[in-house]
Amino acid sequence: MHVLAIGLDTQRGTPLLLVAEQTGRRRALPLSIGIAEAFAIQLALRGIRPPRPPTHQLIAEVITALGTQLDHVEITALRDNIFHADLVFTADLRISARPSDAIALALQTSRPIRATDELLDLVGTTAFTLDPAVADPDEAEITQFRQELDRIDPDDFTPG
Repeated sequence: MHVLAIGLDTQRGTPLLLVAEQTGRRRALPLSIGIAEAFAIQLALRGIRPPRPPTHQLIAEVITALGTQLDHVEITALRDNIFHADLVFTADLRISARPSDAIALALQTSRPIRATDELLDLVGTTAFTLDPAVADPDEAEITQFRQELDRIDPDDFTPG
Protein backbone atom coordinates (compact mmCIF):
# COMPACT_ATOMS: atom_id res chain seq x y z
CA MET A 1 0.00 0.00 0.00
CA HIS A 2 1.04 3.60 -0.39
CA VAL A 3 -0.17 7.00 0.72
CA LEU A 4 -2.55 8.15 -1.98
CA ALA A 5 -3.45 11.51 -0.45
CA ILE A 6 -3.59 13.47 2.73
CA GLY A 7 -6.12 16.24 3.13
CA LEU A 8 -8.86 17.69 5.27
CA ASP A 9 -12.22 16.10 5.98
CA THR A 10 -14.35 19.23 5.60
CA GLN A 11 -17.31 17.73 7.46
CA ARG A 12 -15.29 16.93 10.58
CA GLY A 13 -12.49 19.46 10.22
CA THR A 14 -9.88 16.75 10.76
CA PRO A 15 -7.07 15.42 8.56
CA LEU A 16 -7.94 12.48 6.32
CA LEU A 17 -5.33 10.01 5.08
CA LEU A 18 -5.97 7.78 2.07
CA VAL A 19 -3.83 4.69 1.69
CA ALA A 20 -4.33 2.43 -1.31
CA GLU A 21 -3.13 -0.81 -2.79
CA GLN A 22 -0.47 -0.30 -5.43
CA THR A 23 -1.58 -3.31 -7.44
CA GLY A 24 -4.60 -5.55 -7.78
CA ARG A 25 -7.97 -3.95 -7.12
CA ARG A 26 -6.33 -0.72 -5.86
CA ARG A 27 -8.69 -0.54 -2.90
CA ALA A 28 -8.24 2.44 -0.60
CA LEU A 29 -8.80 2.99 3.09
CA PRO A 30 -9.84 6.47 4.26
CA LEU A 31 -8.37 7.05 7.74
CA SER A 32 -9.25 9.95 9.99
CA ILE A 33 -6.04 11.02 11.74
CA GLY A 34 -4.78 13.66 14.13
CA ILE A 35 -3.06 16.89 13.18
CA ALA A 36 0.30 15.85 14.68
CA GLU A 37 0.26 12.56 12.75
CA ALA A 38 -0.71 14.36 9.53
CA PHE A 39 2.26 16.68 10.01
CA ALA A 40 4.60 13.73 10.71
CA ILE A 41 3.37 11.91 7.61
CA GLN A 42 3.84 15.04 5.47
CA LEU A 43 7.41 15.44 6.77
CA ALA A 44 8.21 11.80 5.97
CA LEU A 45 6.62 11.99 2.50
CA ARG A 46 8.73 15.03 1.67
CA GLY A 47 11.90 13.52 3.14
CA ILE A 48 12.29 16.36 5.63
CA ARG A 49 14.38 15.50 8.69
CA PRO A 50 14.29 18.28 11.28
CA PRO A 51 17.48 18.83 13.29
CA ARG A 52 15.82 17.49 16.43
CA PRO A 53 13.98 14.19 15.83
CA PRO A 54 10.19 14.35 16.04
CA THR A 55 8.44 11.42 17.73
CA HIS A 56 8.28 8.99 14.81
CA GLN A 57 11.89 9.63 13.82
CA LEU A 58 12.89 9.15 17.47
CA ILE A 59 11.02 5.84 17.63
CA ALA A 60 12.78 4.69 14.45
CA GLU A 61 16.15 5.58 15.99
CA VAL A 62 15.28 3.72 19.22
CA ILE A 63 14.28 0.61 17.23
CA THR A 64 17.64 0.69 15.44
CA ALA A 65 19.56 1.33 18.68
CA LEU A 66 17.89 -1.71 20.25
CA GLY A 67 19.23 -3.86 17.43
CA THR A 68 15.92 -4.78 15.85
CA GLN A 69 14.18 -3.85 12.64
CA LEU A 70 10.66 -2.97 11.64
CA ASP A 71 9.63 -5.39 8.89
CA HIS A 72 6.35 -3.71 7.91
CA VAL A 73 3.21 -2.15 9.31
CA GLU A 74 -0.22 -3.67 8.83
CA ILE A 75 -3.66 -2.14 9.16
CA THR A 76 -5.50 -5.08 10.66
CA ALA A 77 -9.04 -4.32 11.77
CA LEU A 78 -11.95 -1.95 12.18
CA ARG A 79 -13.65 -2.24 15.56
CA ASP A 80 -16.26 0.22 16.84
CA ASN A 81 -15.47 2.50 13.87
CA ILE A 82 -11.79 2.67 14.89
CA PHE A 83 -9.04 1.29 12.67
CA HIS A 84 -6.28 -0.77 14.28
CA ALA A 85 -2.77 -1.55 13.09
CA ASP A 86 0.31 -3.51 14.09
CA LEU A 87 3.99 -2.73 13.91
CA VAL A 88 5.46 -6.02 12.67
CA PHE A 89 9.10 -6.61 13.57
CA THR A 90 11.47 -9.34 12.48
CA ALA A 91 10.60 -12.72 14.07
CA ASP A 92 6.91 -11.69 13.68
CA LEU A 93 6.84 -9.67 16.92
CA ARG A 94 3.70 -7.50 16.72
CA ILE A 95 2.93 -4.34 18.65
CA SER A 96 -0.48 -2.70 18.39
CA ALA A 97 -0.50 0.89 17.11
CA ARG A 98 -2.78 3.51 15.68
CA PRO A 99 -2.71 3.31 11.87
CA SER A 100 -1.54 6.92 11.59
CA ASP A 101 1.44 6.27 13.87
CA ALA A 102 2.22 3.00 12.11
CA ILE A 103 2.14 4.68 8.69
CA ALA A 104 4.28 7.61 9.87
CA LEU A 105 6.84 5.13 11.23
CA ALA A 106 6.75 3.05 8.03
CA LEU A 107 7.40 6.16 5.95
CA GLN A 108 10.16 7.26 8.32
CA THR A 109 11.90 3.88 7.98
CA SER A 110 11.01 3.15 4.31
CA ARG A 111 9.15 -0.01 5.31
CA PRO A 112 6.06 -1.46 3.57
CA ILE A 113 2.51 -0.53 4.54
CA ARG A 114 0.04 -3.39 4.34
CA ALA A 115 -3.60 -4.07 5.16
CA THR A 116 -5.29 -7.40 5.66
CA ASP A 117 -7.38 -8.69 2.77
CA GLU A 118 -10.28 -9.19 5.19
CA LEU A 119 -10.23 -5.49 6.11
CA LEU A 120 -9.91 -4.38 2.49
CA ASP A 121 -12.78 -6.68 1.52
CA LEU A 122 -14.88 -5.21 4.34
CA VAL A 123 -14.23 -1.47 3.97
CA GLY A 124 -11.82 -0.93 1.08
CA THR A 125 -13.12 1.39 -1.62
CA THR A 126 -12.12 2.12 -5.17
CA ALA A 127 -13.91 5.49 -5.15
CA PHE A 128 -10.65 7.37 -4.50
CA THR A 129 -8.27 5.49 -6.75
CA LEU A 130 -7.12 6.37 -10.23
CA ASP A 131 -5.93 4.13 -13.01
CA PRO A 132 -2.25 5.10 -13.32
CA ALA A 133 -2.39 4.54 -17.08
CA VAL A 134 -5.00 7.30 -17.25
CA ALA A 135 -3.70 9.52 -14.44
CA ASP A 136 -0.07 9.72 -15.53
CA PRO A 137 0.51 11.39 -18.88
CA ASP A 138 3.03 9.75 -21.17
CA GLU A 139 5.88 11.58 -22.91
CA ALA A 140 3.80 12.16 -26.07
CA GLU A 141 1.04 13.87 -24.07
CA ILE A 142 3.57 16.03 -22.23
CA THR A 143 5.25 17.03 -25.51
CA GLN A 144 1.89 17.86 -27.08
CA PHE A 145 0.91 19.96 -24.05
CA ARG A 146 4.20 21.88 -24.20
CA GLN A 147 3.73 22.52 -27.92
CA GLU A 148 0.25 23.90 -27.25
CA LEU A 149 1.67 26.19 -24.56
CA ASP A 150 4.30 27.47 -27.00
CA ARG A 151 1.54 28.47 -29.45
CA ILE A 152 -0.39 30.52 -26.92
CA ASP A 153 -0.22 34.27 -27.38
CA PRO A 154 -0.64 36.31 -24.18
CA ASP A 155 -2.81 38.74 -26.17
CA ASP A 156 -5.39 35.95 -26.51
CA PHE A 157 -6.21 36.53 -22.83
CA THR A 158 -6.66 40.29 -22.84
CA PRO A 159 -10.23 41.58 -22.75
CA GLY A 160 -11.70 43.35 -25.72
